[in-house]
Order: sequence, then structure tokens, then C-alpha cells
Amino acid sequence: MKWMITLVALTMDAECTDSPHSGGTCLQFTDQVVWDVVDFAIFGALLASVGIAYELAARKSGNTAYRFAFGVALVAAFILVGVNGAVGVIGTEMDDANLMFGGVLVVGIIGAFIARFQPRGMARALFATALTQVLVAALWLLSAWLFRKAALTSPRYGRTFGSNFTSV
Repeated sequence: MKWMITLVALTMDAECTDSPHSGGTCLQFTDQVVWDVVDFAIFGALLASVGIAYELAARKSGNTAYRFAFGVALVAAFILVGVNGAVGVIGTEMDDANLMFGGVLVVGIIGAFIARFQPRGMARALFATALTQVLVAALWLLSAWLFRKAALTSPRYGRTFGSNFTSV
């Protein structure tokens, strides 16, 4: 539970001011990155969830490889949730297409519970999670291929490369 001290220290910066320069925000790195109390609460909850999950896994197994694997999986999930919540992987954080990445996490969580957090089952669950992530990427590739096909076959859009360039 030593990580709780770090969590408390990080969220202590959530003190907001109503000065004219702060605009009622808690933390402002740039004009694009503005955190308020809700952002700190979500970040704190996310950090607490990762910390608690790791503590439970560390107590369950004395195996260093298991602990490391669990930590790596938690970091991957933390990054996916953090990026998706902060800026969104697809478009903005409000874009509904980002919900696909929630499905990736659901596959991992359900797989872990089915495996009862046993190492062999966890290996399969995380492989399924990675495969789900690849399938999401495959949707992007399919979309790109279809746009390319549309660009090459549609006289309206014309070709955008080479000497056959036509304006839209």
C-alpha cells in the first residue's frame, strides 16, 4: 500500500483557485491541457484501481515473472484508458468509435476471471486481448483500403497522385 502515498501526493495538486488567471481550473499545462477537479478524481481512481489490482496480484503469487506480467498488463490497460479518456484514440475522447477499445479491456478482464488468474489461463486471456487489439487495428486498415479503392475507382474524386491529378 506504499503506492497510496504517491496517489495522495499526486491528487493533492487538485486544489482549485478562482483567480482570473486560472479560469477556475486546477491545473493548466497549456491552452489545450486543462485539468479540473473531475479530471483529478478520474485520474486518482484510475491510479488507485491499478495499484489495488497489482497489490492483489502480488499477494496471490510469489512468482516474479507473474508479478511482472501482471504489472505490464496493468500498464497497458492504464495507457489505453488514459489515452482514450484524455484525447481519444479515434478522433476526440467523445468519439463513440473509442468504445471499441473498451471492448479490448473487457476481453482481458473476462478472460482473466475465466482463467481464475492462473498463469497458463492468463497467457491465453492476454493473447486474446492482444488479438482483439489487432482486430481493432484491422478495422482501420480495412477502412484505409476501402478509401483508397474509392479514390481510385471514383471519377468524382479523381486520382490525387501522379500526372493524372484532377481537382475535386
